[in-house]
Amino acid sequence: MPSVASPPINGDLPRQFASRDALNTLLAQEFPGAEGELSPIRGGREAAEDKLWRIDARRYAKSRNHLKGAVTGLSPYIRHGVLTLAEVRDSVFARIRNRDEGGKLINELGWRDFWQRMWLDLGDGIHDDQEPFKTGHDARAYARELPADVRAGSTGLACMDGFRDQLVTTGWLHNHSRMWMAAWLVHWRRVHWKAGADWFLEHLLDGDPASNHLSWQWVASTFSHKPYFFNRGNLERYSDGNYCDSCPSANSCPFEGSYDQLENQLFSPMPAIRETGNNRNQQRNRQRRSSGGASAALARPKR
Repeated sequence: MPSVASPPINGDLPRQFASRDALNTLLAQEFPGAEGELSPIRGGREAAEDKLWRIDARRYAKSRNHLKGAVTGLSPYIRHGVLTLAEVRDSVFARIRNRDEGGKLINELGWRDFWQRMWLDLGDGIHDDQEPFKTGHDARAYARELPADVRAGSTGLACMDGFRDQLVTTGWLHNHSRMWMAAWLVHWRRVHWKAGADWFLEHLLDGDPASNHLSWQWVASTFSHKPYFFNRGNLERYSDGNYCDSCPSANSCPFEGSYDQLENQLFSPMPAIRETGNNRNQQRNRQRRSSGGASAALARPKR
C-alpha cells in the first residue's frame, strides 16, 4: 500500500494517509527543520474515543479553571467533526449519577453551540466589532498588527511567552491561557482583538472561527457588556505559580495589583466596566439569560 492514498487537490497536501508515520514523513519533507515539533495531539476516531471515555465530569467541574485541571481535550475532535456535541453530551450523561454532576461540562458544550448559531446569523460579520469597546478607548486606539515580540515569544513575560510556545508547538492552549493572553494583548498591549484572533487561528488545531473570534470579542468587550481582565494573583492561582516563580519580569509584573488598581490603569473612566478573572461564569450566565437562552441564540447583538 502506498504511504499517500490520495493526490494533492489544487495544490493542497494529501489528506489521506496509510499511517501516522506516513503523515510525519510528508510533514518533515514539506517543513524541513521542524522535526520533533509535531503536535502531540493525535487525530482520528480511535484517539477521539479514547479521550471521550476518559472524561470525568465531576473532576472537570472542580478543576477546569486550573491549567493542570481535568479538561477534556476534545476540542480538536469536535472542531473537525470526529465527535459531535450530541455524542459528547450523551457520553457524559451515561456516566454520571445525576445531571448536576455534568452541568459544567454540558454548559460549555452549549456555549460552543451558541457560537455556531451566532456565526450562522452573522456570517463574515464575526470579523467585525459587534459593539463598541467598553474600555473607554476608541477602536482606533488599538493596533491592527500583532507585535513582533509577541509573535516571536520574546516579551520577557514567562507566562505569555510560555503560552505562545505552547500555541505554536502543540496547536492547543488551555482556555484560561487563551483568556489571559487575549486580555493581555487587548488591554495591556492595546492590540485589536482581531489581530490576536487571526494569530490564534494560524496555529490552533481546534481553531474554530466562531468560538475563537467571538470569544476574543467577549474578552475585548465588543461582544459583552464589560472587558475581561485578570491580575497576578488570578494567574498564579490557576497556573500553580509555574510562570511567576521563574519570570524574568517578576519584579515589574504588569499584572501586579488589585482589580481596582488595574482597572484604573487600563481603562478610561466608564461605569461598571470590570469583568475580572473571578466572575467570568457569572457574566456568561447573565449574558445567556439576557439573550433569552439557547432558543434566542440567533438574535443579532445590538450594535
